[in-house]
Amino acid sequence: MVRTRIAPSPTGEDLHIGNVYTALINFAFAKKNDGEFFIRIEDTDQKRKIQGSEERILDSLKWFGLNPDGKVIRQSERLSIYKKYAEQLVSDGHAYFCDCSPERLSDIRKQMLNKGVPPKYDRYCFKRQDTVDKSKAVIRMLIPDEIDGEHAISWKDEIGNFIIIENSILDDQVILKSDGYPTYHLAVVVDDHLMGITHVIRAVDWISSTPKHILLYRYFGWEMPAFAHTPLLRNPDKSKLSKRKNPVWASWYRENGFLPKAILNYLATLGWSHPEGKDKFELSDFIKYLELKDIQKTGPVFDLAKLSWINGEYIREMDTSELASNIVNYESKRHSEVTSVLVEQTIPLVQTRMKTLGEYWPMCAFFYRYPETYEQDVNKEWMATAADGFETLKKWDHTLLYETGTRIAEGLGVSKSKFFMDVRIAISGKKIGPPLFESMELLGKEECLARLRRA
Repeated sequence: MVRTRIAPSPTGEDLHIGNVYTALINFAFAKKNDGEFFIRIEDTDQKRKIQGSEERILDSLKWFGLNPDGKVIRQSERLSIYKKYAEQLVSDGHAYFCDCSPERLSDIRKQMLNKGVPPKYDRYCFKRQDTVDKSKAVIRMLIPDEIDGEHAISWKDEIGNFIIIENSILDDQVILKSDGYPTYHLAVVVDDHLMGITHVIRAVDWISSTPKHILLYRYFGWEMPAFAHTPLLRNPDKSKLSKRKNPVWASWYRENGFLPKAILNYLATLGWSHPEGKDKFELSDFIKYLELKDIQKTGPVFDLAKLSWINGEYIREMDTSELASNIVNYESKRHSEVTSVLVEQTIPLVQTRMKTLGEYWPMCAFFYRYPETYEQDVNKEWMATAADGFETLKKWDHTLLYETGTRIAEGLGVSKSKFFMDVRIAISGKKIGPPLFESMELLGKEECLARLRRA
């Protein structure tokens, strides 16, 4: 059975959008093959761990509907397991204790850099295992000069090419720290094996670590999973996606009114093409057609404008009831006065203009409260005349409001566009917004007259 996993670290504000991308591919690949998808929290870096990050990560994955097929695994709860396997490697001659001080390690690094060679540990402790203070020591894996007669480690990546990395450039990686916590390299291999992970699908920046993981699988005598390294998402300027140039946390997209299914749809198009050339499609389509070999190796550009367009397409396709429910849920903690009744009444006026749920309130706030500010001053005499003219209407209808407004402008001897702009600002406070006279019809006669006379 195919088993995949996503393994975020709680060292950031929330789930990185790049991790959402990787999680989506893992989830879809598992479901395509009638397999299982799991979540593992890699929280062994206690110094960088951020309070509340794990909860936000899990909440974001749930919001996206990327739910695991078993309980969430936390590495910090499995320290005894990693210690056992690290000590097994020592016993088998594949690892050794090291008690070198940070100062000595820093000196070694500087010396090698000065010589123009990649910094690596010099195996000083490997030669003095009998005198190493094991109570304060770390455990390092031993990188062999050759294995099975080969001086390099190679594998066929499921995304991309046959990859070869020379043993000589690999360092004797620390796999267990002196505080008993494992480093990524040991923990990821042990956990993937014990969880029965068949396909390790992760970002391409982990390729350089893969030879160490392959060695560990060989040392333990375990069957290796398939490796697939997904491309890194990039900014429009082709730089690596970063919070300095683009919103990167899942919570930002949620807070700004993006729909989870629209985000997943857009992410699915990055580095992969629908066989029918579609830009908008359901998750079930991605699951059906996904092949790892079809994912491109070059990092795709994450374009916020394109995501906004797709999100808008989903919003425009919703029926009034569904969109109203989404808006009310979104606004419930932001603007308590938003009600489903008024939302359903205003949706026909703004739905085609919305790209995100977050755009509803800026466009429609004036339906719920008097304008707090006005984007520009209005002609008060015009507005007083407008109020008097509209007050004569016995039927408050957008067509009659338009016709009456046209006559009032003509009577004032001013252009219709200038007059209507002042009426719009008096009613909504803004120069741009939903259709003016339909909005006035919905607000009602008494409210509109009061606003015209107050502006």
